[in-house]
Amino acid sequence: MLITGVVGAVLGAAAMFLWRSGDQHDDFVVEPAPIVPAGAELVLSVLSSSAVLVDSSDSVVKASAPAVAMGIVHEDRLEPDELKALVRQVRRDGQVREADISLQPRRGTTSYVHARVAPLTSRLILVLADDRTREQRVESIRRDFVANVSHELKTPVGALNLLAEAVGEAKDDPEAVVRFSSRMHLESERLTRLVQQIIDLSRLQNDILSDDATTIKIGELVSEACEHSATDAEHKRIAIVSSVEPDLFVHGDRGQLHAAVSNLVENAVTYSPDGSRVSVTALLAENDVRLTVADNGIGIPGDELDRIFERFYRVDPARARATGGTGLGLSIVKHVAASNGGTVEVWSEPGLGSSFTLILPAYRQDIEEEHV
Repeated sequence: MLITGVVGAVLGAAAMFLWRSGDQHDDFVVEPAPIVPAGAELVLSVLSSSAVLVDSSDSVVKASAPAVAMGIVHEDRLEPDELKALVRQVRRDGQVREADISLQPRRGTTSYVHARVAPLTSRLILVLADDRTREQRVESIRRDFVANVSHELKTPVGALNLLAEAVGEAKDDPEAVVRFSSRMHLESERLTRLVQQIIDLSRLQNDILSDDATTIKIGELVSEACEHSATDAEHKRIAIVSSVEPDLFVHGDRGQLHAAVSNLVENAVTYSPDGSRVSVTALLAENDVRLTVADNGIGIPGDELDRIFERFYRVDPARARATGGTGLGLSIVKHVAASNGGTVEVWSEPGLGSSFTLILPAYRQDIEEEHV
């Protein structure tokens, strides 16, 4: 009797357990969740690419933080439709695929992604994505730069060709020969300046400090830049006035900084009316030297201020052609500032003038020598 009672109790408990298990199964388990292979999360976490795991219903099972930040995952779903279509193709035939995809964000600029899609298990698809936005922009800038250089070189080269023909036809007219040769000289100077600025800009692309960095006295730099534009300023009756605090030094590439300050002064003279004034000031502000070139010229519209440092960009193309401007001067200034640890600021109002401020880390000889 005792044994019979124990067996009955055991069978009763087993039946109750099975009934409860069945009841819980009916309530909570709809279908098995996709299983991420053991060790897969660790591998995905160390990949340089952004990673996403997608199940058979196109739901995101696992996504790295960069993938979410990149914008290819939104509320546990893949985006955009082009990427979803790529995943479905891989699911159908199991073939690895890759494509370049552009992302149109809800806010901001378009970004570009290179995506590789491959089957991970019978139920999971792996998406690896690399942000190629910077590469795309660099390539776009390169194409524009080549196109602009070609266009800019055609102008003086074409002019020299025509002038050479004119000189040949006017060989019996000494006055015409002198006039044409004078114009040939101007076009030659423009071509030389353009080529030199292209060379200067190519050396500054990485914004890395030159190996030729040395201690530079700001007063000397300003004097040289003012002297560089003295002839043009005298021709337009423009007074160049400089005010530099004593004992201001920076540490950088002298050639680069000379080109930057000279470009700023030259622009100020070029775009200022006859009989006006250009001021060049330099002072110490905390740990920085602030070198400002200001004029009372034509000024720059507010909607164009963000673009003036672009290569070949001109606020007034017709005026730039008349003055021989290349559109590279301010781009060189921007890169020189970055290459020497500084920045450049601009203020301008149409009709009131402009001021450009080159900000560079001050070099204190007494302090620096104590650390040697």
